Amino acid sequence: MALTDEQAMGLALEEAQAAAEHGDVPVGAVGLLGGEVVARDHNRREERSDPTAHAELLVLQAAAAATGSWRLTDLTLVVTLEPCPMCAGALVAARVGRVVFGTPDPKAGATGTLYNLCADPRLNHEVEVTQGVRAGEAAEQLRAFFAARRDRYP
Repeated sequence: MALTDEQAMGLALEEAQAAAEHGDVPVGAVGLLGGEVVARDHNRREERSDPTAHAELLVLQAAAAATGSWRLTDLTLVVTLEPCPMCAGALVAARVGRVVFGTPDPKAGATGTLYNLCADPRLNHEVEVTQGVRAGEAAEQLRAFFAARRDRYP
């Protein structure tokens, strides 16, 4: 049975919680083909000491491995936080069909907030963007994570 955007975001929120449990910023992502999960992961920058280990990139890598192709034109990537410029660039480079995100990122959002790499006609591909799915839950996860960090490291 094909997942709705809201159901897929629920899985991404679970992934985000897993990131927070090992000290990473709680961002989770899920890759869907035909509404079925082909990949899911979360931020692992702290865990791997890798600045590129964003949830979106890890899901793109797993989806490419699962499909045997770097061209992910039928993929929907569902992520709790608006993709940054690196991740939005990867969505375009992978020819992703659609990205769905929860809460906007006022400091680094690159799919509509600060930049819109996914809809730049100067690039060779445009990605359909759906925003605001379960935004309140995604924003609260991030707020709680950073509030706890401020309490620990004043």
